[in-house]
Amino acid sequence: MMIIFPLVYLSAFALALLDIIKGKKEGFVLFLIFGLSIYTTTLSVTFMLGFKGLIVYLQSFKEIFVILILGISIWNLRTKIKLHYLDYLILAFFAYTLIYAILPIGEQGLVDRLMAFRTLSFFVIVYACGRLFKPQEIYVSKYFHYILLLAIAATVVMLTEVVSNQHLQTNTGYADYNFYLFNFEPSGNYGLTWTFESEGGYKRFASFFANPLEFASSTIIAISVLAALYTTNQYKLKIDSFGYIALLSTLTCIIFAFSRSAFISYFILVYAYSLFTKRKYITNTIHAGAAIVVIYVVYLLTKEQDQNDGIQMVIINTLNFSNPSSVGHLVEWIQGALAIVANPLGLGLGSSGRIGGTLGENIGGENQFIIIGVQAGVIALLLYLIIYICFIKESLKWFYNLEGKEKKICLAILMIKVGFIVPALTSEIESSSYISYLTWFLSGLFVSVISTKVKVKVEPEIELTPNA
Repeated sequence: MMIIFPLVYLSAFALALLDIIKGKKEGFVLFLIFGLSIYTTTLSVTFMLGFKGLIVYLQSFKEIFVILILGISIWNLRTKIKLHYLDYLILAFFAYTLIYAILPIGEQGLVDRLMAFRTLSFFVIVYACGRLFKPQEIYVSKYFHYILLLAIAATVVMLTEVVSNQHLQTNTGYADYNFYLFNFEPSGNYGLTWTFESEGGYKRFASFFANPLEFASSTIIAISVLAALYTTNQYKLKIDSFGYIALLSTLTCIIFAFSRSAFISYFILVYAYSLFTKRKYITNTIHAGAAIVVIYVVYLLTKEQDQNDGIQMVIINTLNFSNPSSVGHLVEWIQGALAIVANPLGLGLGSSGRIGGTLGENIGGENQFIIIGVQAGVIALLLYLIIYICFIKESLKWFYNLEGKEKKICLAILMIKVGFIVPALTSEIESSSYISYLTWFLSGLFVSVISTKVKVKVEPEIELTPNA
């Protein structure tokens, strides 16, 4: 039964490649959605089935696709690109971190530095792919629907986990694959990793994603895309039956993934959306809901503590930073911050993050910004922060001046960037192929849209057909 994941992965690759051969570059996005979402599950099942030698080839599919699309885009370039200031910032980040990969900076060897560089900066190449796309070359609504379809499929798989009370990953060879590839010993009460469980005895499910954190982050993308897809040019939210199913799926996923950072981000996004689109009824509903939550939390904090009340203990221990997960984050942040202060130019690539963890020399992980600062220093960290902030600034500025598919791309990027602020503080979001590749491809597409436009002063009055 588990062989279905490698089959879907290969099918997504083949269909996307067939589209590209036919001259439809947008097929690349099909693989980003349906291939990379099951990337880790596909590799672990392949390993479990005894095809260890195929893993390196399956791993390379995503890089092959990115380089292929970039090459085709450059080859077909007929006009000079008008570079945006965000292009310069992203290129500067890439060039600066490339220096750290090439020069013998730090204690890691060249191969390890290059692997760390790929995790840290390969998003720039993916961004370039989206940047060289023209909006008319991609059917945005179709691929946004695919993302929502993926969220629904993930929910179905997750519900089977919940009903059976068993993680899918216990049947995919996940633990053995992690030990073989990353040297991570099985941990936790379920023989996977600690991230698959939470204090209070609650299982955290990941559906077919790499882990519950990636699963929760994928939900942030889904709710962002849903908002963009169903928001008209007059900032009205018009959802059909498919949209409501997808919305219910995202809410279900965020609950059973049990990621506190993503859960908070989910409702921050809903609130931010109500402000961006001036939907007062949503804003007031959230205010009322927040008041109820605050009252409930105060009640839990003031009543006598019950060790058998899992929700009460999770909330209390989260707020006072006494649960293992919160303590772990705090320790990693302090270690990372001290390392940055002591080494403002960085300790070298591979000293933090997933590669550092694989090598057993990780310093200051569990925070995307600290991971960058520890490895490549303050300059790289500032560049990344400036890029992130500027994307929020530009998308917020252009949201009120674009229409049709361009407005949808803009709103999706605005929501995604806002939604990932909190998760980025507690995880290395760039290490997830699905999250990083899809987000940065859409980021490049957004800059492609705005780089050739002149900002107008008035908001559009006529609604265009949203299915372009």
